[in-house]
Amino acid sequence: MTATAHRTHEIGEFTRLDRYVIDTRDAAPDLFIDAGRTDWNALRWSDVRRPYRVERWADEKREWEAANGRSLPVKEGWSKFNRHFHELFLKDIVAESREARAEAISTLLHGDLAGTREAVAELVQLAVWNRVHRVEDAVWDPRGKRALFEGLDLKRPRILFLGAADGYEAMQLAALYPGGQVTLVDYDEFCKTDRFGKFPERYPFLGVDPTTGARRIWYREEMPIDFDVADARDLPYGAEFDVVVSVGLVEHFPDEHKAEAFSWHRKFLKPGGWAILTTPRDQWRGRAFYSIMADWMNYGYRELMTVEQLGLYARENGLDIRRAGVIKAHNGIICKTR
Repeated sequence: MTATAHRTHEIGEFTRLDRYVIDTRDAAPDLFIDAGRTDWNALRWSDVRRPYRVERWADEKREWEAANGRSLPVKEGWSKFNRHFHELFLKDIVAESREARAEAISTLLHGDLAGTREAVAELVQLAVWNRVHRVEDAVWDPRGKRALFEGLDLKRPRILFLGAADGYEAMQLAALYPGGQVTLVDYDEFCKTDRFGKFPERYPFLGVDPTTGARRIWYREEMPIDFDVADARDLPYGAEFDVVVSVGLVEHFPDEHKAEAFSWHRKFLKPGGWAILTTPRDQWRGRAFYSIMADWMNYGYRELMTVEQLGLYARENGLDIRRAGVIKAHNGIICKTR
């Protein structure tokens, strides 16, 4: 572990590390584009079109299906995605890019065109991941997420994160609204042991000091977090959470199953609680990302949406939108139940 991993971070810090970015800047602009002027009651599907379906599959998925004569099971696809996606976060992009560049040159000089194509493809994927995660910081996007989450009437909330993966957004909420309890839920054990379990311990979350109301830095170890490895359909909870959040969940459900996915956000909320949903944005960069990174990302049904499309689904499924907008790579909506 490096010295950086042990040190205390400062408010206003911006540091680009080998694998991720530290960004605790607290000055405008937080990158949130408000879509609050949308008339959600008047909006119809005829106004916006249906979401874009990502259908360039990972080679591993196509090979599995060819060998087995059936579709890759949803849970197995989720498991494969989690392991591949997590591997990206572990990459030393600078070092691996140097190695891929040297391999491309070496194979080209030796007339190994297949090896050259493979090395160049790896180099392109590393460049794309570097741009998305280390340059734009668009995956975690702390400033955008804070701008989306701030201003809610919450004190010591109980937070439920469905499809939690690494738990990032729940930790950001816990930093902004400290003193409560976080419950992460994912039906892939790997998310508990690796994606969340090996999340950088000293990654700083900019939040609030409950004793003074001033800004302060929080770390994962300071947050009361439980992780349940369970299917959302089998959870024993009632309407007992102040916040139910999902990030990149509902876009994995075709229309015939979306009502069920949205119902989980209502089912576990206390009266007056907040449902928070984000999905990947339908923009040209998003389409390009999922095409170039197919072998890392595309193991199951996935849509890219506009914020209007996400909002329409929410309205159709019993949610009243109180805030909506876009951040770097995601749409975000903040809702109450109707």
